[in-house]
Amino acid sequence: MGKRTIDDLDLRGKRALVRVDFNVPLDKQTNAIADDTRIRAALPTIQAVLARGAAVILMSHLGRPKGVTPGLSLAPVARHLGGLLPGVPVHFAADCVGEPAETAARALRPGEILLLENLRFHPEEEANDPAFARQLAALGDVYINDAFGSAHRAHASTEGVAHLLPAALGALMEQEVSVMSAALESPQRPFVAVLGGAKVSDKMGVITNLLGKVDSLLIGGGMANTFLRAQGYFIGDSLVEADLVPEAERLIAQARERGVALLLPTDVVIGDAFSAEAQQRTVAVAAVPAGWRILDIGPHTAAQYGDTLRAARTVVWNGPMGVFEFAPFAAGTRALAEAAAAATDHGATTIIGGGDSVAAVEQAGLAGRISHISTGGGASLEFLEGRVLPGVAAIPDRQP
Repeated sequence: MGKRTIDDLDLRGKRALVRVDFNVPLDKQTNAIADDTRIRAALPTIQAVLARGAAVILMSHLGRPKGVTPGLSLAPVARHLGGLLPGVPVHFAADCVGEPAETAARALRPGEILLLENLRFHPEEEANDPAFARQLAALGDVYINDAFGSAHRAHASTEGVAHLLPAALGALMEQEVSVMSAALESPQRPFVAVLGGAKVSDKMGVITNLLGKVDSLLIGGGMANTFLRAQGYFIGDSLVEADLVPEAERLIAQARERGVALLLPTDVVIGDAFSAEAQQRTVAVAAVPAGWRILDIGPHTAAQYGDTLRAARTVVWNGPMGVFEFAPFAAGTRALAEAAAAATDHGATTIIGGGDSVAAVEQAGLAGRISHISTGGGASLEFLEGRVLPGVAAIPDRQP
C-alpha cells in the first residue's frame, strides 16, 4: 500500500511543517556551509510544497549541542538556502518553539519559507517530549517528514509531531524508502552487499539480515579483522573485537549453509602505525607481522571484489574498505567505487549509504555514476538490518 506522500495532502494555503536533515558540516573558521549536499537533497520537496500553494516551515537539528550553542545555529543554513532558491523569501526564527517561532509562523505567507532554530537546543526534542511536540505541531497545518538521516530516531520532530497533524513523506524520504525496500525485497540478481568500516559490532545485525537475502557478501575495513581472526589468522596489531570472534565464526558457518559467498581479504595493505605517514607493505593475510596493522584491502582482494561487483545486478554498499582518509590506504575503497560505477553503467542498481563510503565515492568523482546515494548513514544501516524506522512508521499508510 505504501505511506502517504505529498500528493495525498491538500497543501493550498496551508503551513507545511517539514522536517529536513540540515545537519551539515560547517567551516570552523568562517561558519559557512562546508558541504551543502543535504540541503540540496531537500530542495525537490521544498519546491514541490511551494508549488502546491503552501508556506513552508522547515525544522532540523545541527550537531550535538548541549543547550543553546551559538556555533551550531542554523542561521548560516538559512542564508545558504536563500542563495539556492533565488526569488523565494527565506526567513529565520531565533527559536524553534515559543514566541519567536509562533510570531514568524503566523506572519508567513504562501510561497515563503521559514527555517526554525536548531531543534536540539531543547533537550525535549530528543526525549520526544509530548508537550514539545505539541508546540512544534501548533506552528503548522500539515506535517511532512523528509529527513531520512533522522528517520531512525523517535524524536519529537520525527515521530511525535507525525501523530498530531495530517502527515506524509517528503520526496527524498519516499525515494529512500522505495529504493532500499526494492533492493531488499525484490532485488535483481546477483545481489551483492559490501560492508566495511571499523567495527563489526556496528554491522552484526546487518550481516545477519543480509545473509538471508544476498548472493555474495564482501567484507572489508577494520571489521574484516575479526573475521580473519575467526579463521585463525594472526593479524598483528590490527583492530579486532575479540569478544565477537565466536559470532564471526557463526556467521561464516551460516553463510556456508545458505550458499552465500562470504568473501574476506586474501591480501592486505599494512602499516607500522595508524598514520598517513606510516611505512606500508602489501602482504598476504597469513603474513601480517607483529607490530603492524591492517589498514586496507590489498590489490588482489580489490580485483576479486571488483569482479564480483561488476557482475552484480543489485549492489548495496555501506562502509569503506580501509582507512581511506589516509591516501596510502585509500586504494581499496577507490577500486570498489570504480567497480560499483561500472556495474551501474551496465544496468545494475547500486546503492551506497554511510558517511565514509559516500564521501569516498564523491572524492573519486563517481557519485554521478551510482544509482542511489543515501543521505542517511545510521538510518540506512538500520534499514539494512531490517529494523522499523520510527520516522517512517509514524507516517500513515496511503488509503486505497
